[in-house]
Amino acid sequence: MTATALAAVRAGRTVLRDLDFTVPRGRITGLLGPSGCGKSTLMRAIVGTQANVTGTLTVLGAPAGTPTLRERIGYVTQAPSIYQDLTVRQNLNYFAAVLHPGRPHREARAEAVTRAITDVDLTSHADHLAGRLSGGQRSRVSLAVALLGTPELLVLDEPTVGLDPVLRRDLWDLFHTIADTRGTTILISSHVMDEAERCRHLLLLREGTLLAEDTPDALRARTHTETVEEAFLHLVARATP
Repeated sequence: MTATALAAVRAGRTVLRDLDFTVPRGRITGLLGPSGCGKSTLMRAIVGTQANVTGTLTVLGAPAGTPTLRERIGYVTQAPSIYQDLTVRQNLNYFAAVLHPGRPHREARAEAVTRAITDVDLTSHADHLAGRLSGGQRSRVSLAVALLGTPELLVLDEPTVGLDPVLRRDLWDLFHTIADTRGTTILISSHVMDEAERCRHLLLLREGTLLAEDTPDALRARTHTETVEEAFLHLVARATP
């Protein structure tokens, strides 16, 4: 994925300003920055749902928003996009039918649902109502929905927000398993800087501009800091007039 001179306007306000970056395939890239810096807008631009975007944005070799990309991208929003009054399996059956409608796809849908439930380790909760699951489990159901089409790119918007440290660790372990075993490219946003240490590549945003694009090790080395959070603050101070 590459972007050149990417900009976006929402409600008459420029949210993204002249972004140039590359997201490497098969790795976890962290999109980090404070709330309101433009992370969600950038993610919507990548999946093709953001209006008023200018510049060039190429995703999996095609312009962002190209219809053929829909089955190649999995997108998980901040709020779990599932039905609380359906079970885990019923939710996945419904979304699988939307993704691949018609009787000829019935067997393939069933296999995809079973695989997705297994991938997110919810087999023992498959017949539980989504509304009765914990926050971390509901996040896993949303991730399972995104995995139904075996996407080449996963775009995850603040998937660990509000979760306790154990659940955050478990989800990050799952993200790494998906990236390492399938070669899936994962772009994951967060405003929690310590999560940057779990990524292979970083995009640091502030007020709609790109402060840095690098690996965590390289970022710490060139700013002479011990953590990515310290590196981010160093870059902010250097960019402030």
